[in-house]
Amino acid sequence: MSNIKTLIEREVLRRRTFAIISHPDAGKTTLTEKLLLYGGAIRQAGSVKSRKTNRYATSDWMEIEKQRGISVTSSVMQFEYNGNFINILDTPGHQDFSEDTYRTLIAADSAVMIIDAAKGVEAQTIKLFQVCKKRGIPIFTFVNKMDRASKSPFDLMDEIESVLNIYSYPVNWPIGIDGDFKGIYNRQKSQIEIFEGKDHGMSSVNSVKGRIGEKHFKDLIGEDYHSTLEDEIELLEHAGEKYDLEKISKGLLTPVFFGSAMNNFGVETFLEEFIKLAPTPLDKNSTAGLVSPFNDNFTGFVFKIQANMNPTHRDRIAFIRICSGKYEKGLQVYNYSLKKHIKLSQPQQFMAQDRTIVEQAYPGDIIGVFDPGIFNIGDTLSEKNKNLKFDDIPMFPSEYFARITPINSTKRKPFIKGITQLSQEGTIQIFKQINSGIDSLIAGVVGVLQFEILEHRLKNEYNVEIKLERIPFKIARWIVTNGVEFDHSNLKLSSSTIIAKDKNQNLVLIFENEWSQSWATDKNKNLVLKDTSL
Repeated sequence: MSNIKTLIEREVLRRRTFAIISHPDAGKTTLTEKLLLYGGAIRQAGSVKSRKTNRYATSDWMEIEKQRGISVTSSVMQFEYNGNFINILDTPGHQDFSEDTYRTLIAADSAVMIIDAAKGVEAQTIKLFQVCKKRGIPIFTFVNKMDRASKSPFDLMDEIESVLNIYSYPVNWPIGIDGDFKGIYNRQKSQIEIFEGKDHGMSSVNSVKGRIGEKHFKDLIGEDYHSTLEDEIELLEHAGEKYDLEKISKGLLTPVFFGSAMNNFGVETFLEEFIKLAPTPLDKNSTAGLVSPFNDNFTGFVFKIQANMNPTHRDRIAFIRICSGKYEKGLQVYNYSLKKHIKLSQPQQFMAQDRTIVEQAYPGDIIGVFDPGIFNIGDTLSEKNKNLKFDDIPMFPSEYFARITPINSTKRKPFIKGITQLSQEGTIQIFKQINSGIDSLIAGVVGVLQFEILEHRLKNEYNVEIKLERIPFKIARWIVTNGVEFDHSNLKLSSSTIIAKDKNQNLVLIFENEWSQSWATDKNKNLVLKDTSL
């Protein structure tokens, strides 16, 4: 037993599991691939713009992602770097993302936030950041595209603090921001790292140690740049936030790094510091209290389900975040929601669509197992404790709705199979309107791109073409019944409000706007609504 614990402890301490979040086009996919290059996981970065060479981003595996050059589903990637084992959860950055984006953040122990140096904090970043902030996990910031004209780094820091309500500490500092980027001053190492950009992905770094004010620094970057750097670093030392590891670990202070992912400048500096500062796998809350990753009882939870990753085999994969213990191939675990033991078969780890069979895995790791249709999002798995259940994964309410029907009525069966599997993945939420006489289903999504993905996947994976009719509704709210049968027929609602049931037969009200929702709660004093199905 002691040898097992020693092995688990050693493996836990060398693992880092993080999610990358950003607004569209901030450079998330580019940074991800440069990190993979350092880990030797890939030899050449793909480019979402390289259509003619048939090279696409490594993290984008779905056909629609390759066609549009955007990420629309979360990817899982693993690599080793200097003895550390890194798990990257790459979330879609497109503005029309899905619940999958949110849920992926639940499986991460920290987050890397990418900000475009010229645009600052953008809308999508704010939404994803708030999920991370609520969890209190460490957040690291990479300010990207410094090789182009950018905002003042002081303005960017003010923006991070005022918009996101988190303090910032610049680990390095840019030299030249008006399209004349010279490099960065590494505050931790007291050295200037000179930027010599060449072709995309190819830059050389000339690192020179010393103190600001020394002659060789002035000669290196020029008198004017040195004078500006000297003033800015002095201001940071006197008026900026202090380096505080405790605040970083609690998500109250974000370390900030400046660089250019496309030119591979500042990425290695970021990676090395991130590994030093980022947490190893964290404790997870459960009905049995906090579950330590060092516990020798294997536990984990399902946070993502993906059907048809390999269209040839029509497979379905459940992604599991390991929380404690050691996974070994063929392990029998107890599924809390099913109330029975199951075998985790065909275990795999991923580099986007590429897979390798897993013989063993440890806390912090993400594994995919074959799912014959028995897993659901949020399932708790435990080797020894039948009463252990992790906190439920929050489900985020849909904001856009459409009626969907198969164009060919003879395709009803594969249509139902397809939307059932896609709803189990969390790609869409499905509602059945009651007492309407309408033989159609209502699809709800977080971002409107999911409608296009729904049509694409039903056609390509299930051979079903659908008629999709957008309807002007914005809000879905679940009726709180506390397990008691609820008579919805007596509800006083606006004429447009839809009464429906979700896939679990829970009652849902779908409103056109906030006024309709307020009217419903005002007119029905005993009506209690919530914005999730939990």
